[in-house]
Formats: sequence, C-alpha cells, structure tokens
Amino acid sequence: MDPQGGGLMKILQRNRRWVAPIVALVAVAAMVGLLPHFGFTSASKAPIWTERASAQTAQIQAPDWVRLSKEDKPAVVNISTKLKAESPAPPQFRGRPDENQFDEFFKRFFDEGPRRPVRAGGSGVILNANGYIVTNNHVVENAVDIQVKLDDGRELPATVVGRDAKTDLALLKIDATGLPVIPLGDSTALQVGEPVMAIGNPFGLEQTVTTGIVSATGRVIGSGPYDNFIQTDASINPGNSGGPLINARGEVIGINTAIFSRSGGSVGIGFAVPSSLAKNVITQLADHGTVERGWLGVSIQPLTKELASSFKRGDTSGGLVSEVIQGSPADKAGVKSGDVIVEFNGKKIAKATDLPGLVADVPVGRDVPVVVMRDGVEQHLNAHIAKLTDESQPKVAAESDGKGKLGLSVQPVTPPIARELGLKVKEGVLVRDVVEGGRAAEAGIRAGDVIVEVDRRPVRTIEDFKARLEQQAKDAPVVMLVNRDGQTMYVAIPAA
Repeated sequence: MDPQGGGLMKILQRNRRWVAPIVALVAVAAMVGLLPHFGFTSASKAPIWTERASAQTAQIQAPDWVRLSKEDKPAVVNISTKLKAESPAPPQFRGRPDENQFDEFFKRFFDEGPRRPVRAGGSGVILNANGYIVTNNHVVENAVDIQVKLDDGRELPATVVGRDAKTDLALLKIDATGLPVIPLGDSTALQVGEPVMAIGNPFGLEQTVTTGIVSATGRVIGSGPYDNFIQTDASINPGNSGGPLINARGEVIGINTAIFSRSGGSVGIGFAVPSSLAKNVITQLADHGTVERGWLGVSIQPLTKELASSFKRGDTSGGLVSEVIQGSPADKAGVKSGDVIVEFNGKKIAKATDLPGLVADVPVGRDVPVVVMRDGVEQHLNAHIAKLTDESQPKVAAESDGKGKLGLSVQPVTPPIARELGLKVKEGVLVRDVVEGGRAAEAGIRAGDVIVEVDRRPVRTIEDFKARLEQQAKDAPVVMLVNRDGQTMYVAIPAA
C-alpha cells in the first residue's frame, strides 16, 4: 500500500468529524468555479470567454523600455531658442494663471517694466550622425538664435536647413560628427493599442521618458489640410514638441507635435506627425530647404447623409467638390462643382480629408487619373498636377448638418451692397439674418453668406430663391451652394 495514501487514511480516521464539512466545501467550490483558485482542475466545459493559446501568449512580450530608453535617449536633444519678438518677462506660476489672485497685478507691473527677448524651448531627434536634427517648426519659428544641448552636455549652435509650416516640421544642422541616432520606422504599420514611448524635455526637464499606447491613427485636429496625426496617451507636455514617439522596436514612428488640454498639461491626448509623412518632408527640406507639393485646384467638403442623397450617392465616402478654380488642373481635366471625387491616382477616397495629402504627394508635372461621380454616373478624368503655391492652397470646407425649422431672411446682392460688404460674388441672395435654432442655422448657414445655388440651380434674385424652395419636395433636404468670404461650400438643410 502506498505509504502516503495510508498516512492520509489515518489522518482522516483521526479527524473523521471534519471529513463531511470538507467534502461539502469542495462540492460547493466546484459548483461556483473556485477549484482553479485552490489548485484543483475540473473536466467541465471550457469557459465562455476566449483565451489565447499558450504558443500565442509566448509571442506577445512587453517592450523592454529600460533598454530602449538607454539606447534612444542619447539621440534626443534639448532645443533652446531666442525669438525675434520681445515681450515682458512674465512671472512663473506653479498653478494655473487664472487661479492666481495676483495675476492682474503682475500683468500691470510687467507690462510697464523692462522688456527682454523671449526664450522658448523644445526637443529634437538626431537623424544623422553628421548633425541633422528634426524638430517642430513652431519650436524654431521666428528664432534668431538656436542652441542644441546634447546628451553628453555639449551645447552647440544650430542653423535651420528648412521649415515646413504645413506639417509643423523643421530640419536643423549642428557642426558635429559621430552622433548617436534613432532609426525612422514605418508608421503605416502602426496599430491602435500598440505600445509607444515618448522622449523629450517637458517643462525643461531633460530626457524625460513616458510610455503609453497608440490611441488612434489618422486623426484630423484642424491644424491644416494635411492633418494625419497619431494620437497617443503617452504623456506629452510643453517642451516635448519635436521629440520622438518610439515603438517597441526602438524606431521613431512619430514626431510629437501637439496636445489637447484645457490646463496646459497632459490629459492623455497627444498627437504626433507620422514618420511616413515626415520622411518625405525631411528629404525635401534636406535637398531644397522647402517642400514642393502638387496642386489640383478644388475646394472640397465632406459628404453628409443629406448631401449624399442629393448627389445620388449611396454612402458618404469621397470628397464633394464645392469649387473648381478657373484654369487649375482640375478645371482643365473637366472636374465640375458638385462632382464627388472617389478615387485619385489609383487610391480610394474614403473621406474628404484624404484628398489633400494624396494630391500633395504627387510630383509636379505628373498626369494622374481621377475618378468622380457625377449625377450618379462614374466619370474617368486625367489631371496634369501643378505646383502648390501660397495663393493656391487646397481648402476643406466644414461639415454642416441640422434639424429644426428653416428660418432666414435674404435680400438680393446689388452692386452697392457688394461694395459695402466687400462681397466676393456679384450675384445671388445675401443672408441678412438667421433664426437661432432654425433648420438653416443648425445646418451652418450664417448671416453674411451669399446663396448662389439651390438644388444645383442658380439663384440670382429673391424670386429665383423662393421658386427653388417652392419646387423643393417636402421630404427632401435643401442643398444650397453658399459663398462665404470668397470660398464656396455646399450646405444641406434637412427636410422638416
């Protein structure tokens, strides 16, 4: 007989009064699923949740942030700038300025006191062992003196190789060799939930490391036509600007640029320029000092459900053309106002904000195919891309939507009124007043707008305007082409 088994039987015999309670406890534990916690297993059915196989679990490893921070921190620099403008030296508050009762006193005192050059700061990433550094444009914009502090303690003057305000990137050069670098990774492979690390100098605290995940990709935050930010919850604060966002392989997949904050500090919503976008910009800045972009010559806006229905679209994908600039590549290619661009240069347009970046990446002088939907029919066009200048920037109009009652008053556009108000158009009806809470107001119509079309038909007089509205089906949205400050956009006012 097994001696261990015999010993167990003797124990049970001596403590037979405890056997029944123990058996009952084990039975109850089995019923409520506690046996695994006591080291027991059961042959009952598998749990209803999904578990990763052991082989898969072994493949998922936490990033070695300790090793990566040691490797990458030496290639992150502290940038200090002296700006052109001069301003009073403000007091330094630990809390929010609006919480300080002496704010007005200090404001009056320093406004009347001596003025001195303003110094600002940020971060940068060494890309090249010979001294090329990428940072944000807003870190070095208007700077008369730029100093770069390296990890080894050296402080060296930097010159600006080139700046690009549209993507908020700048390329600097310092006179040094043999510098540590961080490789640029592929941001197009990023996945939401992927771990990342930010390195920088928040509030002047050098070589600060924070970690988090990729919260979203392709974010549009309204900073310009080429918005395509990585969103992260890795803490980013003032001074982190221009520093790297690093993946679990130690590669730069973003340049930290902006935060969303009501207090000025991190609330877990930070944004970085993707490395895939930065690579093209950095290359052009290194070669030419500027960035050359393609130009199509259209103003576009998103498709709402109401607009999609009016333009015979089954979904809201694509970019609605609200204006075609005369003589532009789009005009010469045959693109018309009211077209919906669904494909450009072989790439599908999921949303209107996709188009500006795709156009910008096309080399000047190249012919590209453009697919548009016009009155529900697919049209294949060909555009000869021109060079974007400051006078020909692409525009993305704001979405509009609304509910409630239609309420607005209009008057005809006459030459005296056009001169008085500085209107950019000479025909149409001028919106004089919009009723708050009405359908027009909720849809985005504003006082001062000039309505030039209703349901794709021109409006030149009050009679035209009234006739278009009377002919409108009661259960269909009213689609208006509106000119606002020289720019046109479609606005769909939903049916009542």
